Order: sequence, then C-alpha cells, then structure tokens
Amino acid sequence: MVSPHNKLVIWSLPIMVALGSTWVWGQKQPAAQKTDSVAWKAPSRGDASQYAGIEICSTCHEDEARQFGKTVHAKAGVEGTTGAGCESCHGPGKAHADAQMEAGSDTAKIDAAKKLIFSFHSKTEENAARCLDCHSTSRDQDLFNRSEHKLNGVACNECHAPHLLFGAEGREVKEPMIAQGKFFSAPRLKEENRWLSESLLRNKQPELCFGCHRTIQAQFALPTHHRVPEGLMKCTDCHNAHGTFQRPLLKKSNWEACVACHTEKRGPFVFEHAPVKVEGCVICHTPHGSVTRNLLTRREDRFSCLECHVDPFAANVPHGRLGFQTRGECVRCHATIHGSNVSEYFIQ
Repeated sequence: MVSPHNKLVIWSLPIMVALGSTWVWGQKQPAAQKTDSVAWKAPSRGDASQYAGIEICSTCHEDEARQFGKTVHAKAGVEGTTGAGCESCHGPGKAHADAQMEAGSDTAKIDAAKKLIFSFHSKTEENAARCLDCHSTSRDQDLFNRSEHKLNGVACNECHAPHLLFGAEGREVKEPMIAQGKFFSAPRLKEENRWLSESLLRNKQPELCFGCHRTIQAQFALPTHHRVPEGLMKCTDCHNAHGTFQRPLLKKSNWEACVACHTEKRGPFVFEHAPVKVEGCVICHTPHGSVTRNLLTRREDRFSCLECHVDPFAANVPHGRLGFQTRGECVRCHATIHGSNVSEYFIQ
C-alpha cells in the first residue's frame, strides 16, 4: 500500500503515471542546456613576424590577459602557434605594440597606434566574422549570418565577453534585480563563475536580453507569466539567439517549442485541434505574460474560442446565436481542447 507521502513524490516526478485507465503526462521544467562542440583552428592572418605574443599584450592589458587566461579560449591554442591567444581574435599585434611603445605620452600617436589592431569597434559583420572563424562547426551558430540579431546590428561581442572586467576597485558589476526575482531566494553564482559557466555572457539572463527587449520585460511583469524573472527559466530555453528557421528565433517550430515542457499537450492525439498544429499555441496564449489566467489572449475563455467559432450557421459552431457560448465557458464541456483520443469535439 502506498502512503500519502509516497503518492506526493510520485506525482512530483516528470514521468508518465497511471490514473485509472488513463495515462497522463506531467509538465516538466526545461532541461539543462548542452554546449555545442566547436572545432578550433589556428588563424591564418599574416606571417609570424607580425605577431607580438600574449606576453607583450599583457604588459599593457594585464586585466584583460588575466581574465582571458581563465576561459576556454586560452586553452584552445597550441603553445607556439602563430596568432594564438589575444591575437587569434584581435589579429597581428606587433605593429600596434611597437607604435604604442614609441608613442610615449603623445596623445595623437597613441590614438594612431590603437588603429593598428582590431578592437571590435568595427561594423557588425566584421566583428561577428572574427568569432565565426572558429565558431563555424556548431549547429547552434551556423545561422547567425541570417539571424535578426545580426541584421539589426547586434554582433557576438554585444552579448559575450571574452574577458569580463570588474569595477575600478575589483568589485563586481551588478545590475539591479527585477521585482519578481526579489521574492525568490535561489542561490546565485559569483559573477565570474557565472560568466565562465554561461558561455561567457556579459550578464545573466534575462537581464542581458532585457537590455534591448524592454517590451518583453514589461510583459514578464504582468500577473501571469512564465517564471523567467524568478530564474526558473531562461530566454534561451525557448529561443536560439544565434538564429533559426523559425520566428521569432524559436528553437523548435511552432508548438514544438511549448510542448518540450508542456508534455501533456504533445500528443499525438486521435483528434487534433487544427489551429494548434497550424498556427501554434500563440493563437490562444501569449507566451511571455498576460493579465489573464493560463496566459490566454482573452480575459474569458469563450472569447478566444469565438474568434474562430463565430458563424452560428457554420459546421464548427453547433450552438445557436443565443446558445451556450454567450453565457458560459466552452471548456466546461470541451475540456480536452488541446486534443483528444476519444471525442472529435474534445468532450471529456
């Protein structure tokens, strides 16, 4: 005999459990993300005499060199390889280093010396091309050249930091926490550890994304929302910032992005609700936030239904004009609206 405590444990697991003769899928949280493999290749930009080496770079850029040494980028190069280290991204630096030393305190010469090295202050395409030289074997980045981010002038270095620096006195640079996050006490990593473990992102999610997507941040502040501000989900659980064939940068097509977590809605069902398969879940739900329950686009369920089932003489509207749909909720009878194995009208 199963105790009540054991029953609670069984229901908390994201697996299929038996309820009488019916099998029910439980919702689950997004799975942990797996880093894609990247094949490093030695850059071929000029001859060996044009490279200074990381030792020369670190004489002036000590903080950057120290932070860079903690990353996977520093471990990618083979010792003695031409252009490894800083110059694998910034290009040959001997001319820059020599000019910088000869400049002394002459401001004009210092400014001229800075132009002899690639400093990622160029056009978006040129900045991104430096990263894509090595990040060209991963399926996660192979569509970046056609992504909305690049087309809107957002290069890799806008979100990622090859060497994350701190404040003038070594204090961590902290962004103000959004309101919902203050109600949760989930443990947070030290900023440097977070940076190293989260693909060298300049800031944690969702604050990094909210820096540009202010309207989405406002939607997440609405009463009903996915638990992104609380830290239980990330933007990248649903979206691939580097580009996809789906809109808007969804990792999976249409409703597949939603049923990755809402597994009880996946199916396949004998009787499918056509709009879900054609237009996706967003035909009825707003994914980021809403003032309505269940993230519905309308305050009352029946108004969402009546957007399609509006003609009282059509085959898909069996009730009359003054019938049930004007006085009650459709889902009271049509309970399995996402799909059914027993009723073509989704009546349970």
